[in-house]
Amino acid sequence: MTTVCVHGLGYIGLPTAAVLADADNEVVGYDTDAAVRETVRSGDSHIEEPELADLVGDVRADGSLDVADEVPAADYHLVCVPTPFDQSAREADLRYVRAAAEGIGERLRPGDGVILESTVPPGTTTGPFLETLEAASGLDAGDDFSLAHCPETVLPGQMLAELRENDRIVGGVDDLSAESAQRLYETVVEGEVAIAPDPTTAEFVKLVQNTHRDVNVALANEVAKVADDYGVDSRAAIEAANRHPRVDLLSPGPGVGGHCLPVDPWFLGHDSDRLDLVERARAVNDGMPGYVADKLAESLGSLDDRRIAILGVAYKGNVDDTRGSPGLALADELQSRDAEVAIQDPHVTDSTLRLESLVGATRNADAIVVTAAHDEYGSLGAGMVANRMADDVVVDACDVLDKQRWHKVGAAVETL
Repeated sequence: MTTVCVHGLGYIGLPTAAVLADADNEVVGYDTDAAVRETVRSGDSHIEEPELADLVGDVRADGSLDVADEVPAADYHLVCVPTPFDQSAREADLRYVRAAAEGIGERLRPGDGVILESTVPPGTTTGPFLETLEAASGLDAGDDFSLAHCPETVLPGQMLAELRENDRIVGGVDDLSAESAQRLYETVVEGEVAIAPDPTTAEFVKLVQNTHRDVNVALANEVAKVADDYGVDSRAAIEAANRHPRVDLLSPGPGVGGHCLPVDPWFLGHDSDRLDLVERARAVNDGMPGYVADKLAESLGSLDDRRIAILGVAYKGNVDDTRGSPGLALADELQSRDAEVAIQDPHVTDSTLRLESLVGATRNADAIVVTAAHDEYGSLGAGMVANRMADDVVVDACDVLDKQRWHKVGAAVETL
Protein backbone atom coordinates (compact mmCIF):
# COMPACT_ATOMS: atom_id res chain seq x y z
CA MET A 1 0.00 0.00 0.00
CA THR A 2 1.33 3.43 -0.97
CA THR A 3 1.81 5.91 1.87
CA VAL A 4 1.04 9.55 1.16
CA CYS A 5 1.51 12.57 3.39
CA VAL A 6 -0.67 15.55 2.46
CA HIS A 7 0.81 18.80 3.72
CA GLY A 8 -1.87 21.40 4.44
CA LEU A 9 -5.42 20.31 5.29
CA GLY A 10 -7.22 23.33 3.92
CA TYR A 11 -9.66 23.83 1.06
CA ILE A 12 -7.61 21.63 -1.28
CA GLY A 13 -5.53 19.46 1.03
CA LEU A 14 -8.34 17.94 3.09
CA PRO A 15 -10.50 16.84 0.12
CA THR A 16 -7.35 15.54 -1.61
CA ALA A 17 -6.34 13.53 1.45
CA ALA A 18 -9.86 12.12 1.78
CA VAL A 19 -10.18 10.93 -1.83
CA LEU A 20 -6.68 9.46 -1.80
CA ALA A 21 -7.52 7.55 1.37
CA ASP A 22 -10.81 6.42 -0.15
CA ALA A 23 -8.81 4.99 -3.08
CA ASP A 24 -6.92 2.55 -0.81
CA ASN A 25 -3.85 4.68 -0.24
CA GLU A 26 -2.49 4.96 3.28
CA VAL A 27 -2.75 8.71 3.88
CA VAL A 28 -1.45 10.91 6.67
CA GLY A 29 -2.58 14.51 6.87
CA TYR A 30 -0.35 17.16 8.37
CA ASP A 31 -1.20 20.79 9.10
CA THR A 32 0.62 23.35 11.21
CA ASP A 33 -2.72 24.41 12.76
CA ALA A 34 -3.41 22.19 15.78
CA ALA A 35 -7.14 23.02 15.71
CA VAL A 36 -7.39 21.79 12.12
CA ARG A 37 -5.55 18.59 13.03
CA GLU A 38 -7.91 17.91 15.92
CA THR A 39 -11.01 18.52 13.81
CA VAL A 40 -9.86 16.06 11.16
CA ARG A 41 -8.65 13.61 13.79
CA SER A 42 -12.15 13.60 15.24
CA GLY A 43 -13.49 12.56 11.84
CA ASP A 44 -14.96 15.93 10.91
CA SER A 45 -14.29 18.69 8.39
CA HIS A 46 -13.65 22.36 9.10
CA ILE A 47 -14.64 23.19 5.51
CA GLU A 48 -18.17 23.46 4.18
CA GLU A 49 -18.18 21.18 1.15
CA PRO A 50 -20.90 18.70 0.11
CA GLU A 51 -20.21 15.13 1.31
CA LEU A 52 -16.71 15.99 2.57
CA ALA A 53 -17.46 15.61 6.29
CA ASP A 54 -19.03 12.19 5.67
CA LEU A 55 -16.06 11.05 3.61
CA VAL A 56 -13.57 12.27 6.21
CA GLY A 57 -15.52 10.41 8.87
CA ASP A 58 -15.49 7.23 6.79
CA VAL A 59 -11.77 7.23 5.99
CA ARG A 60 -10.89 8.11 9.57
CA ALA A 61 -13.10 5.28 10.83
CA ASP A 62 -11.49 2.67 8.57
CA GLY A 63 -7.98 3.89 9.38
CA SER A 64 -6.99 4.88 5.85
CA LEU A 65 -6.60 8.53 6.87
CA ASP A 66 -4.43 9.40 9.85
CA VAL A 67 -3.39 12.78 11.21
CA ALA A 68 0.17 13.58 12.30
CA ASP A 69 1.43 16.26 14.67
CA GLU A 70 4.83 16.20 12.97
CA VAL A 71 5.90 15.59 9.38
CA PRO A 72 6.10 11.80 8.88
CA ALA A 73 8.09 9.73 6.41
CA ALA A 74 6.04 8.72 3.36
CA ASP A 75 6.38 7.34 -0.15
CA TYR A 76 4.81 10.54 -1.49
CA HIS A 77 4.58 14.05 -0.09
CA LEU A 78 1.80 16.22 -1.57
CA VAL A 79 2.09 19.91 -0.77
CA CYS A 80 -1.24 21.78 -0.67
CA VAL A 81 -0.27 24.79 1.45
CA PRO A 82 -1.49 28.36 0.88
CA THR A 83 0.34 30.83 -1.34
CA PRO A 84 -0.86 34.25 -0.18
CA PHE A 85 -0.64 37.20 -2.53
CA ASP A 86 0.94 40.50 -1.53
CA GLN A 87 -1.44 42.90 -3.27
CA SER A 88 0.75 45.97 -2.88
CA ALA A 89 3.89 44.31 -4.25
CA ARG A 90 1.95 42.00 -6.57
CA GLU A 91 4.13 39.12 -5.47
CA ALA A 92 3.49 35.59 -4.30
CA ASP A 93 4.30 34.90 -0.66
CA LEU A 94 6.08 31.53 -0.78
CA ARG A 95 6.90 31.22 2.93
CA TYR A 96 4.49 28.28 3.42
CA VAL A 97 5.81 26.51 0.33
CA ARG A 98 9.38 26.91 1.57
CA ALA A 99 8.43 25.79 5.09
CA ALA A 100 6.74 22.68 3.70
CA ALA A 101 9.81 21.89 1.61
CA GLU A 102 12.05 22.27 4.63
CA GLY A 103 9.87 19.97 6.75
CA ILE A 104 9.73 17.36 3.99
CA GLY A 105 13.45 17.59 3.38
CA GLU A 106 14.17 16.59 6.96
CA ARG A 107 12.22 13.33 6.48
CA LEU A 108 12.91 12.69 2.79
CA ARG A 109 14.34 9.29 1.81
CA PRO A 110 15.91 8.10 -1.44
CA GLY A 111 13.14 6.87 -3.71
CA ASP A 112 10.41 9.10 -2.25
CA GLY A 113 8.24 11.35 -4.40
CA VAL A 114 7.39 15.00 -3.79
CA ILE A 115 4.55 16.77 -5.61
CA LEU A 116 3.76 20.46 -5.27
CA GLU A 117 0.06 21.16 -5.80
CA SER A 118 -0.05 24.70 -4.43
CA THR A 119 -0.72 27.38 -7.05
CA VAL A 120 2.59 29.16 -7.59
CA PRO A 121 4.33 31.42 -10.13
CA PRO A 122 6.06 29.59 -12.98
CA GLY A 123 9.49 28.35 -12.00
CA THR A 124 8.70 27.80 -8.31
CA THR A 125 8.91 23.99 -8.34
CA THR A 126 12.34 23.93 -9.99
CA GLY A 127 13.45 27.08 -8.18
CA PRO A 128 12.89 27.84 -4.48
CA PHE A 129 10.94 24.64 -3.77
CA LEU A 130 13.59 22.33 -5.23
CA GLU A 131 16.43 24.33 -3.69
CA THR A 132 14.89 24.14 -0.22
CA LEU A 133 14.19 20.41 -0.54
CA GLU A 134 17.73 19.64 -1.61
CA ALA A 135 19.28 21.85 1.06
CA ALA A 136 17.19 20.29 3.84
CA SER A 137 17.59 16.68 2.69
CA GLY A 138 21.06 16.53 1.19
CA LEU A 139 19.47 14.63 -1.71
CA ASP A 140 19.26 15.53 -5.39
CA ALA A 141 15.93 15.93 -7.18
CA GLY A 142 15.60 13.54 -10.09
CA ASP A 143 18.53 11.39 -8.98
CA ASP A 144 17.57 10.57 -5.38
CA PHE A 145 13.89 11.51 -5.23
CA SER A 146 11.20 12.37 -7.74
CA LEU A 147 9.80 15.89 -7.94
CA ALA A 148 6.77 17.10 -9.87
CA HIS A 149 4.12 19.79 -10.01
CA CYS A 150 0.44 18.92 -10.39
CA PRO A 151 -1.95 21.90 -10.13
CA GLU A 152 -5.35 21.43 -8.56
CA THR A 153 -8.29 22.54 -10.68
CA VAL A 154 -11.37 21.97 -8.54
CA LEU A 155 -14.49 24.05 -8.01
CA PRO A 156 -15.79 24.61 -4.47
CA GLY A 157 -19.12 22.87 -4.13
CA GLN A 158 -18.02 20.10 -6.49
CA MET A 159 -14.60 19.26 -5.10
CA LEU A 160 -14.93 15.53 -4.52
CA ALA A 161 -16.41 14.86 -7.93
CA GLU A 162 -13.86 17.03 -9.70
CA LEU A 163 -10.91 15.53 -7.83
CA ARG A 164 -12.00 12.17 -9.17
CA GLU A 165 -13.27 13.12 -12.61
CA ASN A 166 -11.16 16.02 -13.90
CA ASP A 167 -8.11 15.42 -16.06
CA ARG A 168 -4.87 16.26 -14.27
CA ILE A 169 -1.58 17.60 -15.58
CA VAL A 170 1.76 16.62 -14.07
CA GLY A 171 5.17 17.95 -14.94
CA GLY A 172 8.27 16.31 -13.50
CA VAL A 173 11.91 17.32 -13.31
CA ASP A 174 12.57 14.17 -15.36
CA ASP A 175 10.54 11.41 -16.98
CA LEU A 176 10.66 9.14 -13.94
CA SER A 177 9.38 11.94 -11.69
CA ALA A 178 6.45 12.61 -14.00
CA GLU A 179 5.61 8.93 -14.28
CA SER A 180 5.80 8.48 -10.51
CA ALA A 181 3.32 11.32 -9.96
CA GLN A 182 1.12 9.99 -12.74
CA ARG A 183 0.89 6.59 -11.04
CA LEU A 184 -0.29 8.13 -7.79
CA TYR A 185 -3.02 10.26 -9.37
CA GLU A 186 -4.21 7.34 -11.46
CA THR A 187 -5.30 5.64 -8.23
CA VAL A 188 -7.94 8.38 -7.90
CA VAL A 189 -8.50 10.14 -11.22
CA GLU A 190 -11.06 8.72 -13.65
CA GLY A 191 -10.00 11.15 -16.38
CA GLU A 192 -6.59 11.37 -18.02
CA VAL A 193 -3.43 12.17 -16.08
CA ALA A 194 -1.48 13.96 -18.79
CA ILE A 195 2.25 14.62 -18.63
CA ALA A 196 3.50 18.14 -19.35
CA PRO A 197 7.04 18.73 -20.62
CA ASP A 198 8.25 19.99 -17.22
CA PRO A 199 7.03 21.43 -13.89
CA THR A 200 7.12 25.02 -15.14
CA THR A 201 4.73 24.18 -17.98
CA ALA A 202 2.35 22.53 -15.51
CA GLU A 203 2.47 25.62 -13.29
CA PHE A 204 1.90 27.87 -16.31
CA VAL A 205 -1.10 25.88 -17.57
CA LYS A 206 -3.05 26.31 -14.32
CA LEU A 207 -2.42 30.04 -14.32
CA VAL A 208 -3.49 30.38 -17.95
CA GLN A 209 -6.72 28.48 -17.24
CA ASN A 210 -7.75 30.85 -14.47
CA THR A 211 -6.53 33.92 -16.31
CA HIS A 212 -8.76 32.93 -19.22
CA ARG A 213 -11.77 32.80 -16.91
CA ASP A 214 -10.88 36.11 -15.26
CA VAL A 215 -10.58 37.85 -18.63
CA ASN A 216 -13.87 36.28 -19.77
CA VAL A 217 -15.65 37.56 -16.65
CA ALA A 218 -14.13 41.01 -17.23
CA LEU A 219 -15.57 41.05 -20.73
CA ALA A 220 -18.99 40.08 -19.35
CA ASN A 221 -18.74 42.82 -16.73
CA GLU A 222 -17.80 45.42 -19.32
CA VAL A 223 -20.63 44.22 -21.56
CA ALA A 224 -23.01 44.66 -18.61
CA LYS A 225 -21.90 48.25 -18.08
CA VAL A 226 -22.19 49.14 -21.77
CA ALA A 227 -25.56 47.38 -22.01
CA ASP A 228 -26.82 49.57 -19.18
CA ASP A 229 -26.07 52.66 -21.28
CA TYR A 230 -28.36 51.30 -24.01
CA GLY A 231 -31.08 50.00 -21.70
CA VAL A 232 -30.28 46.44 -22.74
CA ASP A 233 -30.63 43.44 -20.42
CA SER A 234 -27.03 42.23 -20.45
CA ARG A 235 -27.85 38.71 -19.31
CA ALA A 236 -30.48 38.25 -21.99
CA ALA A 237 -28.00 39.55 -24.56
CA ILE A 238 -25.24 37.24 -23.34
CA GLU A 239 -27.58 34.26 -23.35
CA ALA A 240 -28.52 35.05 -26.95
CA ALA A 241 -24.90 35.64 -27.96
CA ASN A 242 -23.91 32.25 -26.53
CA ARG A 243 -26.20 30.54 -29.02
CA HIS A 244 -23.37 30.98 -31.50
CA PRO A 245 -21.19 27.82 -31.43
CA ARG A 246 -17.95 29.79 -31.11
CA VAL A 247 -19.08 32.21 -28.39
CA ASP A 248 -18.99 31.31 -24.70
CA LEU A 249 -19.37 34.40 -22.53
CA LEU A 250 -19.57 33.99 -18.77
CA SER A 251 -21.94 36.03 -16.60
CA PRO A 252 -21.39 39.50 -15.09
CA GLY A 253 -21.24 39.89 -11.35
CA PRO A 254 -20.20 42.08 -8.41
CA GLY A 255 -16.52 41.16 -8.77
CA VAL A 256 -14.28 38.11 -8.85
CA GLY A 257 -13.39 36.34 -5.62
CA GLY A 258 -11.77 33.25 -4.23
CA HIS A 259 -8.06 32.58 -4.08
CA CYS A 260 -7.53 31.68 -7.74
CA LEU A 261 -9.10 34.09 -10.22
CA PRO A 262 -8.07 37.38 -8.56
CA VAL A 263 -4.54 36.07 -7.91
CA ASP A 264 -3.45 33.68 -10.65
CA PRO A 265 -3.23 36.34 -13.38
CA TRP A 266 -0.66 38.17 -11.26
CA PHE A 267 1.22 34.91 -10.62
CA LEU A 268 1.29 34.42 -14.39
CA GLY A 269 3.16 37.70 -14.80
CA HIS A 270 5.30 37.29 -11.67
CA ASP A 271 8.60 37.35 -13.59
CA SER A 272 7.33 38.94 -16.78
CA ASP A 273 6.53 42.54 -17.66
CA ARG A 274 4.32 41.61 -20.64
CA LEU A 275 0.91 41.60 -18.99
CA ASP A 276 -1.37 44.10 -20.72
CA LEU A 277 -4.85 42.77 -21.49
CA VAL A 278 -4.68 40.77 -18.25
CA GLU A 279 -4.01 43.90 -16.20
CA ARG A 280 -6.97 45.65 -17.79
CA ALA A 281 -9.21 42.66 -17.03
CA ARG A 282 -8.07 42.68 -13.41
CA ALA A 283 -8.88 46.40 -13.18
CA VAL A 284 -12.38 45.84 -14.61
CA ASN A 285 -13.18 43.03 -12.18
CA ASP A 286 -11.68 44.81 -9.18
CA GLY A 287 -13.74 47.88 -10.11
CA MET A 288 -17.11 46.13 -9.97
CA PRO A 289 -17.81 46.84 -6.27
CA GLY A 290 -17.33 50.53 -7.10
CA TYR A 291 -19.69 50.20 -10.05
CA VAL A 292 -22.37 48.58 -7.86
CA ALA A 293 -21.92 51.36 -5.30
CA ASP A 294 -22.41 53.94 -8.09
CA LYS A 295 -25.68 52.27 -9.10
CA LEU A 296 -26.87 52.35 -5.50
CA ALA A 297 -25.97 56.02 -5.19
CA GLU A 298 -27.88 56.76 -8.40
CA SER A 299 -30.98 54.90 -7.18
CA LEU A 300 -30.91 56.37 -3.66
CA GLY A 301 -29.77 59.87 -4.57
CA SER A 302 -27.00 59.66 -1.98
CA LEU A 303 -25.23 57.02 0.09
CA ASP A 304 -24.69 59.28 3.10
CA ASP A 305 -26.16 57.59 6.19
CA ARG A 306 -28.12 55.18 4.01
CA ARG A 307 -28.46 51.65 5.38
CA ILE A 308 -27.41 49.00 2.85
CA ALA A 309 -27.88 45.27 3.49
CA ILE A 310 -25.36 43.09 1.69
CA LEU A 311 -26.59 39.53 1.29
CA GLY A 312 -23.78 37.06 0.68
CA VAL A 313 -20.18 37.66 1.70
CA ALA A 314 -18.83 34.29 0.57
CA TYR A 315 -16.97 34.74 -2.68
CA LYS A 316 -19.45 32.52 -4.55
CA GLY A 317 -22.75 30.75 -4.01
CA ASN A 318 -23.26 27.92 -1.50
CA VAL A 319 -19.77 28.00 0.03
CA ASP A 320 -18.39 29.51 3.23
CA ASP A 321 -15.13 30.82 1.75
CA THR A 322 -14.75 34.61 2.04
CA ARG A 323 -11.35 34.92 0.37
CA GLY A 324 -11.48 37.79 -2.11
CA SER A 325 -15.17 38.30 -1.34
CA PRO A 326 -16.86 40.84 -3.66
CA GLY A 327 -19.48 41.36 -0.95
CA LEU A 328 -16.88 42.40 1.59
CA ALA A 329 -15.18 44.61 -1.01
CA LEU A 330 -18.55 46.29 -1.63
CA ALA A 331 -19.02 46.76 2.11
CA ASP A 332 -15.67 48.55 2.32
CA GLU A 333 -16.55 50.70 -0.69
CA LEU A 334 -19.93 51.70 0.73
CA GLN A 335 -18.50 52.49 4.15
CA SER A 336 -15.86 54.69 2.51
CA ARG A 337 -18.80 56.65 1.07
CA ASP A 338 -20.41 57.08 4.50
CA ALA A 339 -23.12 54.44 4.12
CA GLU A 340 -24.21 52.22 7.00
CA VAL A 341 -23.62 48.59 6.04
CA ALA A 342 -25.11 45.37 7.40
CA ILE A 343 -23.86 42.01 6.14
CA GLN A 344 -25.60 38.64 6.17
CA ASP A 345 -24.66 35.20 4.90
CA PRO A 346 -26.30 31.83 5.66
CA HIS A 347 -23.08 29.89 5.04
CA VAL A 348 -20.27 32.04 6.46
CA THR A 349 -19.38 31.56 10.14
CA ASP A 350 -16.28 33.76 10.35
CA SER A 351 -16.26 35.14 13.89
CA THR A 352 -14.19 38.16 12.83
CA LEU A 353 -17.11 39.47 10.77
CA ARG A 354 -20.11 41.27 12.26
CA LEU A 355 -22.71 39.10 10.58
CA GLU A 356 -26.38 39.81 11.16
CA SER A 357 -29.48 37.68 10.72
CA LEU A 358 -31.53 38.22 7.59
CA VAL A 359 -34.16 40.02 9.66
CA GLY A 360 -31.59 42.21 11.38
CA ALA A 361 -29.69 43.06 8.21
CA THR A 362 -32.76 44.05 6.17
CA ARG A 363 -34.67 45.90 8.90
CA ASN A 364 -34.88 49.60 7.93
CA ALA A 365 -32.56 48.99 4.99
CA ASP A 366 -32.72 51.55 2.21
CA ALA A 367 -31.39 48.96 -0.22
CA ILE A 368 -30.33 45.34 -0.36
CA VAL A 369 -27.64 43.95 -2.63
CA VAL A 370 -27.18 40.25 -3.36
CA THR A 371 -23.48 39.53 -3.87
CA ALA A 372 -23.34 35.72 -3.57
CA ALA A 373 -25.61 33.29 -5.42
CA HIS A 374 -26.71 31.25 -2.43
CA ASP A 375 -29.71 29.01 -3.06
CA GLU A 376 -31.40 30.50 0.00
CA TYR A 377 -31.75 33.88 -1.71
CA GLY A 378 -33.74 32.41 -4.59
CA SER A 379 -36.58 31.62 -2.18
CA LEU A 380 -36.51 34.78 -0.06
CA GLY A 381 -39.89 35.94 1.18
CA ALA A 382 -40.04 39.14 -0.87
CA GLY A 383 -43.06 40.54 0.95
CA MET A 384 -41.61 40.04 4.43
CA VAL A 385 -38.24 41.52 3.45
CA ALA A 386 -39.79 44.46 1.62
CA ASN A 387 -42.01 45.27 4.60
CA ARG A 388 -38.94 45.55 6.83
CA MET A 389 -37.11 47.88 4.43
CA ALA A 390 -37.17 51.67 4.60
CA ASP A 391 -36.89 51.97 0.81
CA ASP A 392 -37.41 49.58 -2.08
CA VAL A 393 -34.04 49.52 -3.88
CA VAL A 394 -32.93 45.97 -4.69
CA VAL A 395 -29.78 45.16 -6.68
CA ASP A 396 -29.31 41.50 -7.54
CA ALA A 397 -25.71 41.36 -8.72
CA CYS A 398 -25.89 37.56 -9.10
CA ASP A 399 -29.31 37.17 -10.77
CA VAL A 400 -30.73 34.77 -8.18
CA LEU A 401 -33.83 36.58 -6.90
CA ASP A 402 -37.32 35.77 -8.17
CA LYS A 403 -38.02 39.09 -9.90
CA GLN A 404 -41.75 38.46 -10.32
CA ARG A 405 -42.12 37.88 -6.60
CA TRP A 406 -40.36 41.16 -5.83
CA HIS A 407 -42.29 43.03 -8.50
CA LYS A 408 -45.56 42.01 -6.87
CA VAL A 409 -44.53 43.73 -3.64
CA GLY A 410 -43.53 46.91 -5.45
CA ALA A 411 -39.75 46.42 -5.61
CA ALA A 412 -38.03 46.55 -8.99
CA VAL A 413 -35.02 44.24 -8.93
CA GLU A 414 -32.05 45.60 -10.86
CA THR A 415 -29.43 43.17 -12.14
CA LEU A 416 -26.03 43.70 -13.71
